[in-house]
Amino acid sequence: MNTSAIDAGAGAQQPAGQKAAHWSGVFAMTLCVFALIASEFMPVSLLSPMAAELHVTEGMAGRGIAISGAFAVVTSLFVSALAGRLNRKTLLLGLTAMMALSGATIALAPGYFTYMFGRALIGVVVGGFWSMSAATAMRLVPAAQVPRALAVFNAGNALATVVAAPLGAYLGSVIGWRGAFFCLVPVAFVAFVWQWVSLPSMPTTERGAASGNVFRLFRNRAVALGLLGVGVFFMGQFTLFTYVRPFLETATRMDVPAITLVLLVIGVTGFAGTMLIGAVLKRGFYATLIAIPLLMAAIAVALIAFGGRTAIVVALLGFWGLVSTAAPVGWWAWVPRTFPHEAEAGGGLMVAMIQLSIALGSTAGGLLFDRYGHQGAFAASAAMLLAAAALVFLTSRSEAGEA
Repeated sequence: MNTSAIDAGAGAQQPAGQKAAHWSGVFAMTLCVFALIASEFMPVSLLSPMAAELHVTEGMAGRGIAISGAFAVVTSLFVSALAGRLNRKTLLLGLTAMMALSGATIALAPGYFTYMFGRALIGVVVGGFWSMSAATAMRLVPAAQVPRALAVFNAGNALATVVAAPLGAYLGSVIGWRGAFFCLVPVAFVAFVWQWVSLPSMPTTERGAASGNVFRLFRNRAVALGLLGVGVFFMGQFTLFTYVRPFLETATRMDVPAITLVLLVIGVTGFAGTMLIGAVLKRGFYATLIAIPLLMAAIAVALIAFGGRTAIVVALLGFWGLVSTAAPVGWWAWVPRTFPHEAEAGGGLMVAMIQLSIALGSTAGGLLFDRYGHQGAFAASAAMLLAAAALVFLTSRSEAGEA
């Protein structure tokens, strides 16, 4: 892996003379990631009781996920400019406090409007936090350890993905959906205190913070191709993954306990993938980013062919979890590599592209699944993933041409 750009970026971001790695700060932010992802997707396992108590349909309750995504997109694009010269430690602490406020607002919501307001707050946190994650990692650890720090961040993401849905369902059955959301508040408080103690002061030095025009970065061919590759990749991933449960119910004929076990397998293998991908990226950065969508496309085709064979489906989805959950680690390592002096602006574009692509992929997958069954949705996913691999290849060629 060519780390020269990362080295340059880290040097630009870190205060002069700073050599020590702030790993306690990295782990504090990882706890924040865990609470953030759990907060973002908690409604998935609690829609029915929430809808009943708020006197709305499950579809209306589910729009709480859509509104958080919409606010995440807007925030990710403009948080760097809006924050201006505000110390990034102060900004991260403010976002963590907003996450706690979101959990409390939803737990105490007297009606649907207040619930949606609480979901909008968590969307702001998602967009702001992830936009700054790469830039913050560059300032917390030495350049050579930035990919490892980003992998640790994504481990919190993967762990939350594993436990959020089943834990939310369990807590909802024991203490109610409001109690489940209240449980996120003390976790956010612990993350706030830990970050306050462990994060160094991080005054902003990024040129992009002053200009505010993040879209100017698209003038660079490698940036435009890379971000398009990111978008098509996540569209392909969520065109399939969003509809894994109905696929397992209709094609593989699994009952709910078996489906829960399969989802747990995907989560566990995904967690393992985030731990392993750092070493793989060092051996071949772009080769890894190309191989991941190619492997996922092959899995999508295999699921169409062997959808009725339980053992094969479980193995395929376990492998899907291993590579798909690890992919964001590579793409977040691409941010400091590509935007060494404007990691916040680049991170904002990355978050916006991912959130939009997840929404588009989920929508496209739903339309295809309803009309053509899982075969149509999974075939489209495979095609998108192949296109993503081609775009990543073109990105690597473009970057090599500019070097």
